[in-house]
Amino acid sequence: METPQTGLQSAASQTHATPRDRLPILMLGAIGVVFGDIGTSPLYALKESFVGPHPLAVDRLHVFGVLSLIFWSLMLIVTIKYVFVAMRADNRGEGGSFALLALISRHVEGRRTSAVLVVLGVLAASLFYGDAMLTPAISVLSAVEGLTIVNPALEALVLPIAVVIMIALFLIQYRGTAKVGALFGPVVLVYFATLATLGVVNIAARPEILGILNPVWAARFFLYDPNLAFLAMGSVFLAVTGAETLYADMGHFGRRAVGYSWLAVAYPCLMLNYMGQGALLLGDPSAAENPFYLMAPEWARLPLVFIATAATIIASQAVISGAFSVTHQAVQLGFLPRLRTLQTSAKAAGQIYIPAINWGLLVMVLLLVLGFGESTRLASAYGISVIGTMIITTMMLAFLVFHVWHWNKLLAAGTIALFAAVDGIYFASNIAKIPDGGWFPLVVAGVLFTLLTTWSKGRRIMRERMAEGDLTLDGFIASVASSVHRVRNTAVYMSASAEGVPSALLHNLKHNQVLHARVLIVTVKVEEVPQVDPARRAEVEDAREGFYRVIIRYGFMEEIDIPRDLAALETRCGPFDPMATSYFLGRQKLIPSEDHPGMARWREGLFAWMSKSSESAMESFKLPTNRVVELGSQLQI
Repeated sequence: METPQTGLQSAASQTHATPRDRLPILMLGAIGVVFGDIGTSPLYALKESFVGPHPLAVDRLHVFGVLSLIFWSLMLIVTIKYVFVAMRADNRGEGGSFALLALISRHVEGRRTSAVLVVLGVLAASLFYGDAMLTPAISVLSAVEGLTIVNPALEALVLPIAVVIMIALFLIQYRGTAKVGALFGPVVLVYFATLATLGVVNIAARPEILGILNPVWAARFFLYDPNLAFLAMGSVFLAVTGAETLYADMGHFGRRAVGYSWLAVAYPCLMLNYMGQGALLLGDPSAAENPFYLMAPEWARLPLVFIATAATIIASQAVISGAFSVTHQAVQLGFLPRLRTLQTSAKAAGQIYIPAINWGLLVMVLLLVLGFGESTRLASAYGISVIGTMIITTMMLAFLVFHVWHWNKLLAAGTIALFAAVDGIYFASNIAKIPDGGWFPLVVAGVLFTLLTTWSKGRRIMRERMAEGDLTLDGFIASVASSVHRVRNTAVYMSASAEGVPSALLHNLKHNQVLHARVLIVTVKVEEVPQVDPARRAEVEDAREGFYRVIIRYGFMEEIDIPRDLAALETRCGPFDPMATSYFLGRQKLIPSEDHPGMARWREGLFAWMSKSSESAMESFKLPTNRVVELGSQLQI
């Protein structure tokens, strides 16, 4: 959702800055991962402002006005809002919409307020997926379109080459990014150096372009033609897409590395390139068809296509990996059913691969590329999901500065008002894109918001139904522990609730009429923090007669592994022999209720379908396949 994700897990390993980490190395990693999306915006942002759906005259006023808007938008949105404010709001080092939601929820009381925050966080995550589909499509397509500048006869190859790159990109996702991740920083650094060099060469020819730093030009642009300037804001906004990634990926490299990389490398290089494009347009208005590539001398354009394409592939890789991470967090926090998730690195916990998300994204990206056909048309769909996420971040920051950080009320009100005003103007301008393609990310967000909220509400109703008529563990032990035949070894019963007796235990006793010598009732709790302190990992209660209540806690960025963590409890609940342990799971067949419907019938049906599609608890909890027993029952929701 940031990029939301978002917190996004991108191509980098999930590492956190420590005193031993060297800042330059972290900065290089941040350059390669964090700034790929926003770094590729010069390929299309200025071009769309002049030849997009609402074309502008290529003259001094409009060139200076647009570039002044870009400079100050990057200053206000990226530098001030994200680098100086939002990145201070870390949840134990992690950033992104879910991390921000978890951070605020721990400090804000009140059911209604908490519900509002949850809706905002889920909506931000839903909007992120639209961005995850559009970013690879528009970035790669706009880079490959540079071939038409090299040779117009190559136009017929643009779509096939873009499609091949997309397919190849998604086909290699299962390998993970550990091996290629080390190349990201140097490649993007070369790309940024190229941006700056091209910019400086063109600025030297027209040094007056430096005047765009004066905000008066933005004001004059609006005063000259308010309606056209307002519509142009939708294209100008393309220059700041990817800003959420700075916050979302903060936990991978640390706040200082991301902030310094932006201020020292990314921001200067971007602005030098934008000003270079502006200088080119002042001397040659016809270059508006593709100022990024026409900045370069003819001999350098083909190499520039390769460099730009490499940068867009990296930007796409970061967004795809981010989609995996947002999905993983949504599963851990109970907003999505369990999905098959593969670890792609033995060293980096954050590098994961989710096949269902990978192939779903590939299908949608190909549909976008083939359906829209060119980057100019895709630009009309791009942006509205990003500004939606930014508005939600501003709303959540409002909760933060007033209720958690307790800023001076005047300072807090002024800061939030500034962010809200900038976001509001860009949102209003992007609304004009809806008929031309902006509807696409909104439809995607609507579908995903429905799925996320249906699963969350359905799980809550299911837990309530299962809790009806629950036996207390003490009562159960008192009534059956001494009268039922006990067999050797250990039984582990997975329970969604830390109260009562799990249904699997009751069904096993009913049908087999035996109990194991040692019974562990295990509940997994995913907390609203990225990682749980190992000292707090497990809580064990000896309920007597060989029964133990075990609660194992995980952070929403961590991998669940029940056998591993039970083995670590030998000193607290006896020896743990994996080959002498049986795992019992309850599987409920969900039946829509006529008498006590918890949701609309169509949502109950949707929840039942999602439940069937869920990965089994055996795989999700890393249970050994030959030691698991599943016991089924019916449950009305």
